[in-house]
Amino acid sequence: MSAENTDGFIQNKIENKIATLTFSHPASNSFPSNLLQKLTEEINALSNNNEVNVIILQSEGKTFCAGASFDELLAITDFETGKKFFSGFANVINAMRKCSKIIIGKIQGKAVGGGVGLASACDFAFAYQDASIKLSEIAIGIGPFVIEPAVSRKIGKTAMTQLTLQPNNWQTADWAVEKGLYADIFDSYGDLDENSWAFAKKLAGYNPEALTQMKKVFWEGTENWDTLLYERAAISGKLVLSDFTKNALSELKK
Repeated sequence: MSAENTDGFIQNKIENKIATLTFSHPASNSFPSNLLQKLTEEINALSNNNEVNVIILQSEGKTFCAGASFDELLAITDFETGKKFFSGFANVINAMRKCSKIIIGKIQGKAVGGGVGLASACDFAFAYQDASIKLSEIAIGIGPFVIEPAVSRKIGKTAMTQLTLQPNNWQTADWAVEKGLYADIFDSYGDLDENSWAFAKKLAGYNPEALTQMKKVFWEGTENWDTLLYERAAISGKLVLSDFTKNALSELKK
């Protein structure tokens, strides 16, 4: 099944109890709000699909995800619209967190901002050797508020602080493995595909109820995210209206 529009698409293919969920957007796989909503809906649907035991989350092209859509950020003119936009990332992360299926991230390229959040919200992630990461938000006057709980849960507060306060610095895929974001990295796209699928196939053969119950264990202590992430979205929704942010985004668009 697929959901397509002029701002990119979400595609879902189910084979051998494995759902491959692919997102794409022409602007380096950045996310406008409608695409965030569709991704949330797809994850929720797969969570309730008895024909699926495991999900592989991936994107098209050489970049995994560039985070939030700059065009949409620039168009925000009031607090409620801003909060709603950033709540889109909260919705996706909470959907991934509460999904009854194990989600394997296949990170084939660089991840920025919200893209790092998506990778962090996966239960397990493989990556290409050039899949470096950075959190650029503080440089444009906001911050990685919504995704911080997911990133900190995966790599720890110290590494999260390092990423946040060095918004122009890329951290390598090797660094991401060392910190726990990626389980392993591969030096070819073919090896990444092969190992991601082989791992998903192995998991799909396990007792699905055991996987579901273990996923609940993995995410214990995150129950407050149903409130926390939307409180964080409100902070970002306010900051995005600042002159600092508007000017910074305008400069980046030049």
